[in-house]
Amino acid sequence: MYSNRSVSTQKRTCPLLSVQPVRGLLDEKFQIAVTNLPPNQKVTLHSLHQSDDKDFWEAFGHYVSDEHGSVTGFKDESLGGTYDGTEPMGLLWSMRPIPGKKCDVVRISVYNGHLSQGFSHQAPLATSVTERWYVAPGVKRVNIREKEIRGTLFLPPGSGPYPGVLDLWGVGGDFVEYRSALLASHGFASMALEYLTPEDLSLEDTDASYFEKAYQILNNHPMVKKDHLAVLGLSLGSAITLSMASYSKVIKPQCCVCISGSHLMPVEKSLSELFELMKSHADKLCVNEDNQVILRNLILSLPCQSAKVDVGRIKCPLLLVNGDDDQTLPAVESAEDMAMMMEKAGNRHLLEILMYPDAGHLIEPPYSPHFRATNYKLEWTKEKIVMLWGGQTKPHAYAQEDAWKKILAFLWQHLSAPVSTVTSF
Repeated sequence: MYSNRSVSTQKRTCPLLSVQPVRGLLDEKFQIAVTNLPPNQKVTLHSLHQSDDKDFWEAFGHYVSDEHGSVTGFKDESLGGTYDGTEPMGLLWSMRPIPGKKCDVVRISVYNGHLSQGFSHQAPLATSVTERWYVAPGVKRVNIREKEIRGTLFLPPGSGPYPGVLDLWGVGGDFVEYRSALLASHGFASMALEYLTPEDLSLEDTDASYFEKAYQILNNHPMVKKDHLAVLGLSLGSAITLSMASYSKVIKPQCCVCISGSHLMPVEKSLSELFELMKSHADKLCVNEDNQVILRNLILSLPCQSAKVDVGRIKCPLLLVNGDDDQTLPAVESAEDMAMMMEKAGNRHLLEILMYPDAGHLIEPPYSPHFRATNYKLEWTKEKIVMLWGGQTKPHAYAQEDAWKKILAFLWQHLSAPVSTVTSF
């Protein structure tokens, strides 16, 4: 949701800051405009945000007002800052962490002059409080606790039934729901599946049958359009998606989306066995000069490469979304090999590849800040490291925006869903 309450803090100039639309979803663009400035005045647009982990983030761009004393973020160029050029959403995707600060809301402010630091010590010309949400009004959140399956189902407003999406996140964090919430806001019944050490279940028990049961629960839900399901995975979730779509006799999706995934890491048995295999090859991990771990070489070294997922068996449309600077998985090699395997099997026409230059591993919904490297705990050793995900900030932001639009269009096309209409806030 957005709120648009602009407050001028310097009455002498009375500048006004506007953020539109007033309310909307996280993947919607907004428009920022500053008026009532002197002509040709140097100003800085600044944003700050506190994450769920209580980290403080900021971004800023340097602008010059036009002859009318106005600055419009959607058409004027930033001359410097954390982003440059005409970037309507630069105040979000170029955010970077600032230690030692706290903020309860998202604030966008305009400052006199071109500033790069010390914002907390300066009085802004005007400030607008804004909020962005993953969940549209009327979306329902349903806890799934059935047949040992743990997850969260998000249902769009209305009576349904809706096309369904089984949403599989990757490794390395808490249970993630927000992508499913956003998908439900666009008309899909999306179930975020908890599959890494869910309550009352060990990794030894998390095997093909676990994902098959989850698929059946979603397919049989009264608010879900039966046999109109997709599977969407990120990272390890993509490896699971490819394995299930290739081999399962239960999981028969109408389409699949794999983000930053590889067929070189088949999930043949339980996740526990896969992690034990990776643990035994931990010596293949590479570390760069910044002490950041590069995982891709370990994946390439796994002996299961001789038993890579036979994607030639996939019988549904498959969208593969990768960045060519992915330092976690061999994205380019995987895409090329998958294309050859599907060509040989006669189903190359089912595969659509989106390969984004200079994009990294963590391709998320649009306007999310870029993380080139983060603190990370290896699931198979419990060791705390700094993982290198890859990507450069601006091209990675472009990849997230373009990929999300194409993922939604792909799902609408193959699940016979209507063109998405965002519920009004």
